[in-house]
Amino acid sequence: MRAAAIGYLLLGLLALALPWVGLYPVFLMKLLCFAMFACAYNLLLGFGRMLSFGHAAFFGFAAYVTSWLITAHRVGPAAAVLSGMLVAALLGTIFGGLAIRRRGIYFAMITLALGQLVYFVCLEAPFTGGENGLQGVPRGTLLGLLPLRSDRVMYYLVLAIFVAVFLFIRRVVHSPYGHVLRAIRENEARAISLGYDINRYKLLAFILSAALAGLAGSLNSLVLGFATLSDVQQSTSGEVILMTLLGGTGTFFGPVVGAALVVSLQEYLSDLVGGWVTAIIGVIFVACVLSFRRGIIGELAALRRR
Repeated sequence: MRAAAIGYLLLGLLALALPWVGLYPVFLMKLLCFAMFACAYNLLLGFGRMLSFGHAAFFGFAAYVTSWLITAHRVGPAAAVLSGMLVAALLGTIFGGLAIRRRGIYFAMITLALGQLVYFVCLEAPFTGGENGLQGVPRGTLLGLLPLRSDRVMYYLVLAIFVAVFLFIRRVVHSPYGHVLRAIRENEARAISLGYDINRYKLLAFILSAALAGLAGSLNSLVLGFATLSDVQQSTSGEVILMTLLGGTGTFFGPVVGAALVVSLQEYLSDLVGGWVTAIIGVIFVACVLSFRRGIIGELAALRRR
């Protein structure tokens, strides 16, 4: 425990220093938003063993809601982000209620279909801007105190929210609810025999995951200044699955490592190899799945135990 605490402290100090050592703050903020998205998805897949193919719906639709409220109604950034998160939680309640009674591939296909439904809504709805999306989203000022136009101020705000989300997920997993959720993951039939309403526990996990994914999407639109169809595309759902599996499902830090790896490759390799960056990420993913079945952090943890 002491070694883990020291490790987290060093990582925290590194995160505080990164904007001052030459790294682009917008890239760092994008990385944190996708790390938050991957941690939210890991709550569903890693600790609940529910494979969703439509999680970009929550990430992207929350981004649209936040951007629309700011650009069309001049809502403040705090209220707009919270609204995007609440809408994502509402979507999660509806989608989870429809999908949660199914298992395996049936659950995955229902989430895929619902995610595609949200994509077409964003494509056709008048308030989303169609194929152009919503552009020029101003960051504004947080509660009249923090000028979010400054990249460094915005970075530290996103970092603080990411840390809060990370700690919240750890608390949820280590709570009595989290123990029951993991028991359902390990042996669903035994959990039913013990009298647990597994659908209620799964639905709550789905809603929490959707809400946190929406928070990540809302912050991402605020950081980048736009919301586009790529936020709700199926490829974004595939990316978050890749991040989670690459880092290690069922671990706390694995999704963060997976998100850092994928976002960094997309950012720095795209100028060198163009469209081949997707193929390169795919090759890395296949190699990791074949060699590191538990993901990067999962394999390191297993090695440490041995």
